[in-house]
Amino acid sequence: MSAEALEGKLLSRLTKTIHTHELLREGDRVMVCLSGGKDSYTLLHLLEQARRRWEVKFELIAVHLDQRQPGYDGAPLKNWLERFGVPFEILSEDTYSEVIERTPRGGTPCAACSRLRRGILYTAAQRLGATKIALGHHREDTLETFLLNLVYSGRMQAMPARYTTDDGRFEVIRPLIECAEADIATFAASAGFPILPCNLCGSQKDLKRDAMNALLRQLETMNPHVRQSMLGALSNVRATHLLDTEVAQAWAERPQHLAARSQARETQVRFAALPVHSSVDVLLTPPGPR
Repeated sequence: MSAEALEGKLLSRLTKTIHTHELLREGDRVMVCLSGGKDSYTLLHLLEQARRRWEVKFELIAVHLDQRQPGYDGAPLKNWLERFGVPFEILSEDTYSEVIERTPRGGTPCAACSRLRRGILYTAAQRLGATKIALGHHREDTLETFLLNLVYSGRMQAMPARYTTDDGRFEVIRPLIECAEADIATFAASAGFPILPCNLCGSQKDLKRDAMNALLRQLETMNPHVRQSMLGALSNVRATHLLDTEVAQAWAERPQHLAARSQARETQVRFAALPVHSSVDVLLTPPGPR
């Protein structure tokens, strides 16, 4: 597939996700969190293509956080942003030292790093007047999260396309959530994005998330389309066939306009099987004509 065709495929998928989950509205100011990885570069590129083409008007602001990791060189990213033409800010805060200090020996820095980074970005979003914060999570991110929660936490939980922060200040959106990571990687390589390495999570090995990725690859040997099938399942939930009583109650009390979406169809009775052996006295009613 050519780079142009792949870009079109990704843009089409992103557009569908935005419309399905109502991620953008007229007048939105979207802060795109640009980590320097393939996903966030692709997200910013595609959102800018959408902004130029759509009748719905929204703004983009790219924000990159320099966490002062050893060997960090943000010059390539800065140069790329200047050429790309979208308004941007580069923030700088030494979260690296604090994350290393907080991480126990043998542990992973992901949770501490995420909390610190999130706090800094939320503060920037408020200062910039952003109405939406866009993250570059893709299909594999949500599938791995779903499996992690299923296997280790006993929860049916993945990554939603949209959610509101706990304090109610922002809507966080994931326009790439239905895009395949392999497609994003191929497109990012063809576009020549200046990828910045991460010396924290990017250097970790044998994480549980890696194990979930390996599980997905194993499942693909049984069904080559398992990733898309699992993604479809996350938006095709049958509340009546789960064990969560709160979910069952909420579904029973749903508004009338929500359909049951059951695929079952009642059919006219064609056979009336009679018992071969029985000790029960019943009044038999002859079956009607077939």
